[in-house]
Amino acid sequence: MLKYTLQRIITFIPMLIAISLIAFIISINAPGDPVERLAKAAGSEGGVDQESGASKKIKQELRKKLGLDLPIFYISISDIAITDTLYKIQDKYHKANLKKLTHQSGNWQVVSDYYHSLLNLQEKQKKIKLQDIILEESESLTDIKEVSNQFGFEIGSLLETSRSEVVKIKMEKMDKLLSENTFLSVLAEDYTKAKDNYKNLSLFATKWKNYIPSIKWYGGDNQYHLWLFGNGKDREGVLRGDFGISYIDGQEISTKIWDKIWISFALALISIIIAYLVSIPIGIYSAYKKDSAIDKGMSFVLFILYSMPSFFVGILLLLAFANPDNLSWFPVSGIQDPSTFNPDWSMWQKAKHRLPYLILPIITYTYGSFAFLSRIMRIGMIDVVSQDYVRTARAKGLAEKKVILKHALRNSLLPIITVFAAIFPMAIGGSVIIEVIFSIPGMGLEVYNAILNYDYPMIITFFTLSGFLLMVGYLVSDVLYALVDPRISYK
Repeated sequence: MLKYTLQRIITFIPMLIAISLIAFIISINAPGDPVERLAKAAGSEGGVDQESGASKKIKQELRKKLGLDLPIFYISISDIAITDTLYKIQDKYHKANLKKLTHQSGNWQVVSDYYHSLLNLQEKQKKIKLQDIILEESESLTDIKEVSNQFGFEIGSLLETSRSEVVKIKMEKMDKLLSENTFLSVLAEDYTKAKDNYKNLSLFATKWKNYIPSIKWYGGDNQYHLWLFGNGKDREGVLRGDFGISYIDGQEISTKIWDKIWISFALALISIIIAYLVSIPIGIYSAYKKDSAIDKGMSFVLFILYSMPSFFVGILLLLAFANPDNLSWFPVSGIQDPSTFNPDWSMWQKAKHRLPYLILPIITYTYGSFAFLSRIMRIGMIDVVSQDYVRTARAKGLAEKKVILKHALRNSLLPIITVFAAIFPMAIGGSVIIEVIFSIPGMGLEVYNAILNYDYPMIITFFTLSGFLLMVGYLVSDVLYALVDPRISYK
């Protein structure tokens, strides 16, 4: 058994690598720019110009901390047309556009010249002193600002588009703005240079380079390695419990989840224990009284419960037993009263204080499992009691209770143990619907908020931990198989 367990644990390694790769791929392809999200969460843009020097410095520090200034993986397989330093481009959308332009032209040098000419044009446009211009122009300051912002918008669009028809429309608008507004004449030279560089994309195209593969090796200094192992300084890596920082509030993910996992775990564990303690006897009794009126009646009631959605039952329980207009027996939401709860209480005092808050959520968690688990137990028991060794035990004159509980029960538990494999990820994930209805601050509610706020690090953390715990669940199930059935042996 020990040898088998160790072998299974060793097989976790490639599976964990596969899970981490999938999680990492999802994270790097998630919509939006993480630096912009984190800068906004940190309040770096509150009332400050988005492109101010202080804001740029903060964003550069964030990119360095997140490792976004590094290559994505240990190696990259592309073609000789693309540069091996494209990962240094900070803006995610600029980077994607440069890839498309390079594929269209096949000449990275002219693409780079075009890109930098647009950046120079954008920088000069931002430095135009509108207050000085108003003294010389007849237009109002508002009109001049609107024209300048429009010109800047078109430059930003060019930095993010590679479609020739769109580029043509944008440049026609910019030509018109330049001809109609003399204060933009200071940008004419740089704009002309950018237009010429764009024409060079087709004049000096070398598309044949797109068809010659190129493999580039970056070593351990890459984003995946940093995400997985950390850098030994400000990042510890996923393997040591560092899942990054939240996009919502900039807090460490590891700090946020450990405060909430125990709540979901406790609720799930209690509901699982209750479900098994109730369902197994019901399943045994139904199998013993197969096709009787009692068996049919219990099946009817349990399947009615199973067919009722948890959110519907949860709301009904709140309306019936946590409503001042009906029966106000239980609190409406949360797991404790913040005004009376004392963190220095003993464990018994804390449990006594929280018990009224947990009764309705646990009922909502548990009721649907009764029909499912009891039916599995019933089918397993019916299959076992028809076996030869059970008939032999009865033929020996053993009491029916002893035949069922001693000879048939252990072997009929195998289907129940199979279901047990899914308990571990459920325990850490909680129930999103139930925790939202009862405002329980567990992992389910946290993941729900993360989805609403596009907090991808939290979502990826949940995905990674669920995958790991699912493997643990299957290992525990395999071990339990051998414990309840002596015919199963792992060597």
